[in-house]
Amino acid sequence: MPLKAGIVGLPNVGKSTLFNAITNSHVEAANYPFATIKPNTGVVIVPDERLDELTEMFHPQRKINATFEFYDIAGLVKGASKGEGLGNQFLAAIRECDAICEVVRCFESSEIIHVAASIDPARDIETIDLELAMADLDTVTKIIGRQSIKARIAKDKTAIYEMAILEPIQKALSDGLPARSVKGLSPEQIEYARKNFFLLTLKPIIYVANVAPEDYADIESCAHYQKVKEIAASQNAQCIPVSCQIEYEISQLGPEDRAVFLEDLGTKESGLDKLVKAAYRLLNLSTFFTCGTDECRAWTFHNGMTAPECAGVIHSDFQKGFIKAEVYDFDALHTYGSEAAVKEAGKLRQEGKDYVMKDGDIVFFRFNV
Repeated sequence: MPLKAGIVGLPNVGKSTLFNAITNSHVEAANYPFATIKPNTGVVIVPDERLDELTEMFHPQRKINATFEFYDIAGLVKGASKGEGLGNQFLAAIRECDAICEVVRCFESSEIIHVAASIDPARDIETIDLELAMADLDTVTKIIGRQSIKARIAKDKTAIYEMAILEPIQKALSDGLPARSVKGLSPEQIEYARKNFFLLTLKPIIYVANVAPEDYADIESCAHYQKVKEIAASQNAQCIPVSCQIEYEISQLGPEDRAVFLEDLGTKESGLDKLVKAAYRLLNLSTFFTCGTDECRAWTFHNGMTAPECAGVIHSDFQKGFIKAEVYDFDALHTYGSEAAVKEAGKLRQEGKDYVMKDGDIVFFRFNV
C-alpha cells in the first residue's frame, strides 16, 4: 500500500537537506526561498531489525523492506492560503499526503537566510498552522454552506451529523487553531471528518526539530528544541530532534562507516531512522513477514486488518481465494531459533478469516482461485 508523508516548513529550514538524507538523493537545496518548486518524491525503506534477523536465519536470495514515500514540498510562507508565494500549489501537494512532517528550524546561522530574519520556532509553527487552518476554514465554510440548508430544512440525517462535526471545527479554525485541536468530538466523528472533508490540519503530524550539530549531543539543553517539544505535547503530536546536516553526512557513508559514526554519536539508530519509524506508527501501521529461500519480505498493514485483508496486500487473488493462514510470531522464532523448532514447540497456528493480524506475525497464506 503506497504511503505518503509530506515534508513541510518555511523556506530554508532544512527540508530539502532532510529529504536528501532520507532518500540519499540530490534534489536542490539552495540558500534562497522557493528553491523547491515541484514536490520531489523519494521512496525510503522502513528499518526493521526483525527483518535483518530473519534474513540471517533463512538466507534468502533477496530481502525486501517495507517502504514509505516522502514528498519534499516547497516552503510555505505567510499568506500561502491566499496564494502568496506558490501557496496554492504547496497546499494541494500537502492534501495528497497521509501525514505531515513539519521541519522547524532550531539552529542559529548568519549564513543561511531565514524569511523572518530571526529564529523563533513557536512563531514558525504558528505561521504554518495558521496558513493550513485558513485553507481548511475555506473548505469547511463551503461544506457548511451546502449542508446547513439540508440539515435545517430537509432534516437530512447525514447533513445533521456532519454539521455537529463541522461547527466546532469551524470555530477552532476561525481562531487559527488546527482541526486536530478540537475537543469534544468522538473518535468516530474525527475519523469521519478525516475521510470525508480532507482537512489539512486533521492529518497526523510529526514535528522535526532541526538542531545544530553541536546541540545534537546535548539535545535537552537546546532551548529551541524544548519549545518545539512543548508545542508538540500540547497537540498530542510527536517531536523528533534531528540534525539534518549530520543526517545528510551519515547518508553518504557506507554501512560500516555509518555504524562507527553513529557509535561516536552515542546511538545505534540515526534520527532519520527514528523519523521513518515514527511516521509508520503515526499512521497506525504494523508489519507482517513472509519468509522463505526466495525472499524475506516485510509487508505493511493497517492495525485491525484481518488475515484475508492482509493476504490482499500481497495479491488480490490471495484475498479472494483465502482458505487459511499459517502463522507464528517473530518472538517465537527468535526464542526457538528455527522454523522447525517453532513447529515442534506447537507455536505454529492455523488461523481463519476472522483472525486479526498482529505486528510481527510471520505468515504463509493458503488460497485457492
